[in-house]
Amino acid sequence: MPFCRKFFTADLHLGHHGILRHCSNTRPYDSVEAMDAAIVANINKRVEPSDILYIVGDFALSGDVEYVRHLFHAINGRKVLVLGNHDLDRKGRVSRTIRDLPWDIPPTHALETTDEGCRLYLHHYACRVWPAAHHGSYHLYGHSHGNLAPQGRSRDVGIDCPDAHFAPMTFREIQETLLND
Repeated sequence: MPFCRKFFTADLHLGHHGILRHCSNTRPYDSVEAMDAAIVANINKRVEPSDILYIVGDFALSGDVEYVRHLFHAINGRKVLVLGNHDLDRKGRVSRTIRDLPWDIPPTHALETTDEGCRLYLHHYACRVWPAAHHGSYHLYGHSHGNLAPQGRSRDVGIDCPDAHFAPMTFREIQETLLND
């Protein structure tokens, strides 16, 4: 298998018409289709098919299963989903539009991984504490759409964050933005 890089992002909101109003400063598109095309293009400029793309919640919000499936397959990389609030149905189950997609591992509510020799905890919501927080681990989250400032080794990795440039980031890029204590 070729060398694999890891990328992190959150809050894609593919197919979500309401996000155009909610995040109009970072999503100045005339249609959700134009926004989705820009997201896919920006991801694919950075992510190769053999790379891993961690999506820390809110992949898609659409009732159109085939449209979401098309977008999923258009995005490069092996995709891992940490579930966000918009990835669940009203009963708290994985949404039917995303549950049968060929994720690299089954979608989960939280995930630990490593990168650049560091331990990472991924959860859609910002946590004040997380596994091994007092032992140098990092926490990557979404949900706040760039409205929650990084704190210590914890930060929003969503595409609406100004330094994300509407694209996924490597852990090294993320790490450079954080205060290490």
